[in-house]
Amino acid sequence: MRFQGAIITEQGITFGILIVKNHALDSLTKANSLIAEASAAFGGIPTVLMAQDHTGRARYYGRRDIVNFMVNVPLSAVPWREYTITPRG
Repeated sequence: MRFQGAIITEQGITFGILIVKNHALDSLTKANSLIAEASAAFGGIPTVLMAQDHTGRARYYGRRDIVNFMVNVPLSAVPWREYTITPRG
């Protein structure tokens, strides 16, 4: 599986961001499940979700302190990259 995201270290906290479709934030159950999966893929670090609305404005969901930090960070400043998860087995 491939996904777009970023890993950031700021103020001593390392966290992940997973880019998702806007509708993924409509269901808290689905959003929390995605956070758990992404956190595991990032090695267990705290992870938030980021979706863009129809105007391109970022919406974040997840740990409040990380969300509050990210709302002030321009998307162009985030080190986005593609990650690949290799299934175990």
